[in-house]
Amino acid sequence: MSQRPKIRCAIYTRKSSDEGLDQEFNSLDAQHEACAAYVASQRHEGWKLLPARFDDGGVSGGTLERPALQRLLAEIEAGRIDMVVVYKIDRLTRSLADFARLVDRLEAANCSFVSVTQAFNTSSSMGRLTLNVLLSFAQFEREVTAERIRDKIAASKKKGLWMGGNLPLGYDRDPDTKARTLVVNQGEAATVRRLFALYAEQGCLRRVAERAADEALRSKRRIRASGKVSGGGPLSRGQIYYLLRNPVYLGKIRHKEKVWPGQHDAIIDQDLWNRVQERMQVAANRSRSQGKPGALPRSTDPGAWLTGKLHDETGDRLTPTHTTRKGRRLRYYVSNRLIAGGADPAAWRLPGPALETSIRNIIATHLTEAAGSHRILDTPDAGSADTMTRAASDLIARLNRDTGVLCADLLSSATLRRGEIDLELDVGALVRALGVPEKNLCPALAHITAPFDLRRRGVEARIIAGDIAPDPDPHLRAMLIRAHGWARALRSGTQLSDIARREGVPGSFIRTRTRLAFLSPGLQAAILDGSQPPELTLKRLVSVSHPLAWADQERLFGF
Repeated sequence: MSQRPKIRCAIYTRKSSDEGLDQEFNSLDAQHEACAAYVASQRHEGWKLLPARFDDGGVSGGTLERPALQRLLAEIEAGRIDMVVVYKIDRLTRSLADFARLVDRLEAANCSFVSVTQAFNTSSSMGRLTLNVLLSFAQFEREVTAERIRDKIAASKKKGLWMGGNLPLGYDRDPDTKARTLVVNQGEAATVRRLFALYAEQGCLRRVAERAADEALRSKRRIRASGKVSGGGPLSRGQIYYLLRNPVYLGKIRHKEKVWPGQHDAIIDQDLWNRVQERMQVAANRSRSQGKPGALPRSTDPGAWLTGKLHDETGDRLTPTHTTRKGRRLRYYVSNRLIAGGADPAAWRLPGPALETSIRNIIATHLTEAAGSHRILDTPDAGSADTMTRAASDLIARLNRDTGVLCADLLSSATLRRGEIDLELDVGALVRALGVPEKNLCPALAHITAPFDLRRRGVEARIIAGDIAPDPDPHLRAMLIRAHGWARALRSGTQLSDIARREGVPGSFIRTRTRLAFLSPGLQAAILDGSQPPELTLKRLVSVSHPLAWADQERLFGF
């Protein structure tokens, strides 16, 4: 009698929070024990539990960037695991898109998975439907929980509570673990007061940083839960700038663009805060008016019309700057704290022309939608509808031809944060441009919130803002067209080696790129008209294996 083949099983466990993980028997252990018992019950089927454990504690199921999961996937792709066992499917992932990617990787490695508390068979259509329903609810639960947490943080900050994060210099956590507030660290508070006093006296970040170094003023020393020590070094100009702009020292709590009275004691008084902010504003205006040595004067620069109008989520201004590369002048908008000195991973560095074009398009789209839905006027009037539509159409046409002068007039301010951008339009400029009395203008017309993101494609940084306009990739389009030509030649009997010789490339080049001709019609149409996701590059298309099913292809490549 032939022996059943061994099925090598690995157990994966996950817990979203790290609460209770320090206990002798925690949630991860409970999951592992249940899965191990299930594997033992399948011993007659040849199942064998591998000794290695794959536990992710305190990691969300909304991402695949989990240390244990990545180790598990590496073992699977190395061919050392045949079956992944989880307690519940949401322990593996709570995202439908991530689950599709995981299934593709498991199938490519001939690996299966099983949930010990949810019986389903993915080989049948009903089983796949059941799995998708379970994952949909898991994803919904994660998103609702995230919204609830964001709302709770906003409400708590409105009450002046400290909701965590890196402790600012001058404060420690309240010894009462149930109290969500800060207590003054008198030693560090003296450093904070000295930095504010120095800036009020000097009005220059560079000189303040030099004096701080001479006086041995140091940043906050932090000891992580892992025992790692950070901070305690000299203060950079960027750190000093951020400290001087932080309203926590006034006894306040900031949440996004709003500042609320805090429940902690202030370290500095209102008068000193006002004097420092006024001097910082004067320094920023002087810097913009003088410019950098060798920079073009503002009047001769066709761009940089967003100067003075942009802020990031910390309240820091975005300042125009430029560099010269291979004879080309490249413009950027960067968070001012990067120019002032020091590194900050949360700061922005955005390509200038692309940012200006994105904001111009957002304003034009907003006005187009408002005109189409009769939301220009506060109370739509049928008698003036045609006149209002023509005025809006004329303004939109002027915006599309604009080099920045009109947009600079219309835009009052813009605030960037991860995922979105808020624009405030100048009501007076809108009234003049549309030719309507200010009292008749719809108040919502002056406020715009649009999606905003910065993505990288190779070395190129691309701004994704508002409604994404088609952006054909000429290299990818050309390769798709060539792939169809090679596919036709192969079908007619031409040898691949002959095509490679004719094109002057290796055979592997033809083989990997001819696959583009067999992509789904939806993918090919998107590549041709430029509506494909920015991450869908030729390099990505030729570096992964393509599923045969068109629906699987589209899911794999982000459709």
